[in-house]
Amino acid sequence: MTPWHVWRSDVGRWWAGRNRPFSLAAEEAGAHRTVDGDDLGELCRVIVEQENLADLATGP
Repeated sequence: MTPWHVWRSDVGRWWAGRNRPFSLAAEEAGAHRTVDGDDLGELCRVIVEQENLADLATGP
């Protein structure tokens, strides 16, 4: 299963929802399970930011 589900809204905005919740520590650090972007490139950058934030919050 892919970690994120991506779709395009009827007005052309790109959205993604994470299939599994982030840990509580990641959520408290500001990781969001649903994100959006103006285009697919921006959406991909936002997803990477969320995953990196979660990784930092949960540590090694």
